[in-house]
Amino acid sequence: MKTHKTLKPRRGFTLIELMVVVLIIAILAALVVPNVIKRLDEAKINATKGNIGRIASLVQAFRLDCDRYPTTEEGLESLLTAPADATGWKGPYIDNGKLPLDGYNNPFTYQCPGPSGEDSFLIISNGKDNQAGTGDDISNMDI
Repeated sequence: MKTHKTLKPRRGFTLIELMVVVLIIAILAALVVPNVIKRLDEAKINATKGNIGRIASLVQAFRLDCDRYPTTEEGLESLLTAPADATGWKGPYIDNGKLPLDGYNNPFTYQCPGPSGEDSFLIISNGKDNQAGTGDDISNMDI
């Protein structure tokens, strides 16, 4: 006597079902990824602006103590170590002993005098492209 095997239903997905799921995931990724990248860029710009503001306040503290801004040659390093001719220096002005970097992990550029004349300074981030003088540069004049 012959017995008939009963077929068990197969478990798993067909190729079409898998392709539909992959297509849905790709569509969602295409919608979400640009927004995430935009937010990441905004966060880096905001971090850069925050660090510029922090450094600017430290430069102001240097000025209060020494009755002048650091020169371009002395740079922001003068916030960590006393320049040779800085009378009244009460630093270091940065607690951890390291100058903050911009949101793109690049050092800031410092200029004194700044664009407003002898009694001004400029702190500049070269931005995402790390090229001076391009449209993505951020300075203390922007905040």
